[in-house]
Parts: sequence; structure tokens; C-alpha cells
Amino acid sequence: MGSIKAVLKHPDDFYPLLKLKIASKKAEKQIPTEPHWGFCYSMLIKVSRSFALVIQQLNPQLRDAVCIFYLVLRALDTVEDDTSIPADIKVPILMAFHQHIYDRDWHFACGTKEYKVLMDQFHHVSTAFLELRKGYQEAIEDITMRMGAGMAKFICKEVETIDDYDEYCHYVAGLVGLGLSKLFHASGTEKLFPDSISNSMGLFLQKTNIIRDYLEDINEIPKSRMFWPRQIWSKYVNKLEDLKYEENSEKAIQCLNDMVTNALIHIEDCLKYMSELRDPAIFKFCAIPQIMAIGTLALCYNNVEVFRGVVKMRRGLTAKVIDRTKTMGDVYQAFYDFSSMLKSKVFMHDPNAKTTITRIEAAQKICKDSGTLSNRKSYIVKNQPSYSPALIALLFIIMAILYAYLSANRPNKIKVSL
Repeated sequence: MGSIKAVLKHPDDFYPLLKLKIASKKAEKQIPTEPHWGFCYSMLIKVSRSFALVIQQLNPQLRDAVCIFYLVLRALDTVEDDTSIPADIKVPILMAFHQHIYDRDWHFACGTKEYKVLMDQFHHVSTAFLELRKGYQEAIEDITMRMGAGMAKFICKEVETIDDYDEYCHYVAGLVGLGLSKLFHASGTEKLFPDSISNSMGLFLQKTNIIRDYLEDINEIPKSRMFWPRQIWSKYVNKLEDLKYEENSEKAIQCLNDMVTNALIHIEDCLKYMSELRDPAIFKFCAIPQIMAIGTLALCYNNVEVFRGVVKMRRGLTAKVIDRTKTMGDVYQAFYDFSSMLKSKVFMHDPNAKTTITRIEAAQKICKDSGTLSNRKSYIVKNQPSYSPALIALLFIIMAILYAYLSANRPNKIKVSL
């Protein structure tokens, strides 16, 4: 439940972490008994615990559709990610993946760890997919076909220009936004959003992941995965991998800031999309990942650690986001706070400083103009309060009791680490 050191440094994380732990255990206990649905929901927890938590709030039919949509695209992405598969084998699989989801017997050996299990036992996903309503099936098939074709295109094509970058992100994430919008509409609870802002919802998340995962992608074996566009990184270094070397730290940070600035252009569309959602459960499902993205960008900006390891929000802060996000006002507050954090890190000597600030201030204006920022808890704590040894000791005792309780009540059939 978060590291002891982190909880002691941020004691106000404790209660949200406790609620997150309880919700996580509840989600595990709600896994369906049918073998194929049980596999799908337990696999969802393994490949994305946070996603598995927010999806639980959706109505049952929509929840099942989104679960299968996610697993189908996760499997498709596993094929694309596996750099050991030769292109002449990979491309046909990507192109035909939308057909395989109708085949209860289809599977393909690739990936590692839980992703390998997903691919080896993909028949469970296909079986569940075939039980969905026709409208859900058609939406999932359409997006899978378009995404597979786009991925296949970029197996043989480098991300050279910013237009290429936007196109690639559209295929692997913008289409997810379009697909979710179709599923929400098919559920009868939401209007069908324009493709442009649905696309931005996906691009904002994908660009954040591409920025955050630089080192993991560039060090991929047997072949590097390079998604940062040459049009941006070539302004700073001769080769993309040069950014990871310490002697290039100054240029690497400038390139990183350029990438973050590019991602910020999608914020206005994202805020517009979320502000027009009507169903509270769908709203929370969409809002939490978007807040996580702006928070991650704020941490990554001007941070050389992106080139040394993975920079991500601490678990306690993630728990706060999940706990606090209930209304659009909460979203405006979070975006305002994290964009303020990002803005405080901008130095005017950075080549993109003016553009960065312009985009941040445009987003902040939307948040301020909403009139919802007053009397809300900020995510930015300027002065950490001091806590007595007695309170810290009490926290340890509560954590020990909670751990003992959860261990005693852990389901035997599923073993998932937090």
C-alpha cells in the first residue's frame, strides 16, 4: 500500500491509499465465476490495475464491452510491441486481428509475463466478445481493424515528422478514444462525440506515455522502439538514443520539454470532451486517466530522470486523484494545479518556453473561467505540515492491522500484487 517512506512523507496519502486498497480487494472479489469472464476480469487487473478499478463503476453491459475492448487492443498492442517477431509475420497478424476476435480457437504466442498469458489464452477473450451486444461487437471490430492497419503501416515506416507522430498516436490511441465514444453512445447514455475531440482524448494519453517511456522503448531488445518524431529530436541530437547519455543532458531536457509542449496542445479538447459527459460513471472513467496524464507531464517536464528511468506519480497521489475525482470542478482543479506545477518549472531560456507558457495559460483560463476552483483541495502542498511521532506510530499500527486483515481474507484463486 505505497512505501512506508512515501506515506510518512505524505501522511495525507494514507486514507486515499486505504480506500484504494479496499476498492482493489473488492474488485478482485467481484470477478465473475464463468471461466471466460473470470479470465478477462482477472487479466484486466493484471495488465492495468488502475483501469480495472475505474471500469467497475460502469453499468454491467458497458463494463463488459469496455473490458473486452481494452483486452482486444491490449493483445493487438502486444503483437506490435514484440520486437522479436519478424515484420513479414507481424504485419499479416495485425491486419487480420479484427477477424481473429470472432474465432474462439485463435491464439498467438508472443509477449512476456501476463501479456503472454493473455495471448496464449486469447480464446477466453473471443468467447466473451461473442456474448456482447451486436452494437458493441461492431464498434470493437471497426476500431480493431483500423488500429491493426495503422500499426502495420508503422512497422515499415519511421516516425519522421510531427504529422507522422500524430498519425501514429491516432492509430494506437486516438482510435481508442473514438471507439470508447462509440461504446458510450451505444449504451444509450452519451451523445456521439465528434471524432476530433475523441481523438484528442487518446492522443493526450498516448503522448504522455511515449514521453514517460523513452528509456524503456529505446532500450528494447532486440530492437529499439522509437516514437519521438525526428522533426523534434533532430534539433537537439544526431540520434534519438543520444538523449540518454549524460553528456547530452542539457539538450535532452530541451528536447523533452519540446515533446511535453507538443502534448499540451490537446488539453483544451480533452476538457471540452469531459465537460459534456452526462453519465457520472463514464465521466469518472474518462477523467481519472486524463488527470494522471497532466500530472505525469508536470513531473516529466524539465526532468532529466526521464532519461535515467521511469518517472511517474507516487501511488498516494494516484489514490488521491481516484478518490477526489467526482465532478468537472474536480477536473478543473486538478488540471489547474498540475499545469501550475509545470509552469513553475519553465525557464525562459528554454527554446520552447513561450509556446509552453501560452498553452498552459490557455488551459488555465478554461479552468478559471469555469468558476469552480474556489474551496477545493489543491494537489500542490507548498508547506508540508509536521506530524507527531504518536500520529506516525498510529499510522504504522493501522497499516499493520489492515495488512493482517487483508492477508487473512485474500481470495485463494487469484494472486495479484498491488
